[in-house]
Amino acid sequence: MRADRVFAYGAAAGLLGDLLLGDPRRGHPVAAFGRAAGAVERVLWRDHRGWGALHTAVCVGGAVSLAAVAGRSVRTSRIASLALTAAATWSVVGGTSLGREARAIGGALAAGDIEVARERLPHLCGRDPQALNADGIARAVVESVAENTSDAVVGALVWGAAAGVPGLVGFRAVNTLDAMVGHRSAKYRRYGWASARLDDVAGWPGARLTAVLAAVAGSDPRGAVRAWRVDAVKHPSPNAGPVEASFAGALGVRLGGTLSYAGRVEHRPVLNGGGRAVEVGDIERAVRLSRRVGWLALGVSVAGRLLVNGLRAKGRTS
Repeated sequence: MRADRVFAYGAAAGLLGDLLLGDPRRGHPVAAFGRAAGAVERVLWRDHRGWGALHTAVCVGGAVSLAAVAGRSVRTSRIASLALTAAATWSVVGGTSLGREARAIGGALAAGDIEVARERLPHLCGRDPQALNADGIARAVVESVAENTSDAVVGALVWGAAAGVPGLVGFRAVNTLDAMVGHRSAKYRRYGWASARLDDVAGWPGARLTAVLAAVAGSDPRGAVRAWRVDAVKHPSPNAGPVEASFAGALGVRLGGTLSYAGRVEHRPVLNGGGRAVEVGDIERAVRLSRRVGWLALGVSVAGRLLVNGLRAKGRTS
């Protein structure tokens, strides 16, 4: 079985495993990576960009190297290679858990239990829940679903198509490390700089593909493209901007505005200003759009890998 077919079948099996089972309940590899990265940080932390860059290199390089060794160890067995790809995909994507958390918060809001919704919101994003009313929580959930569709699903599939199991693992390592040290707190402003910049680079292709697919799969393709073109550049994040703007246009809602992180208030630009305010029912619509985007991303990633490998084979024989 060719490597591109191994990726196609393995990634499809892993994405199906995520759909049916969600994240691994025990011994999650991402959690293990987080513990290892935390241990490295305790040894290396200095308020300096150079030490942060070393932390990033050690953690991401170590994860990619282990994945490469695992891939080489099974390359003589098609079944083992497919199983490794499926397991890696299942471990690094998180679309089902994302949808479950979003729906749980939406259910609490629909029942009028805003305190439960506030308790669950930190499972999904880093906003200050006590600073949000029901509408603010609903908007935060939709924005988090949009951004994490790229971070937790599409980006991993793109890098998996490009580099196999090391690509899957490497992208998740970069994204996890950014969540740990890449934010602009006093402690990590310098130390987390390298992780944040690497995450911007690694997330670039997946974010653009997510924006395109949200426009294709949403209820208002023209609105999604218009919001992406007009509003994405206003967002402080080069990757969250296109994704959130496209989701806003695709859903016909208005995202962005004032928010609070760890007591720090930010006034972000409004995305898709002609849309209506987010309602609780839009959480379910966002989750369904996210799922459609994830499966479309699998198809695009597989097709892209098959096309590139086909062109390479044709070039070798010509």
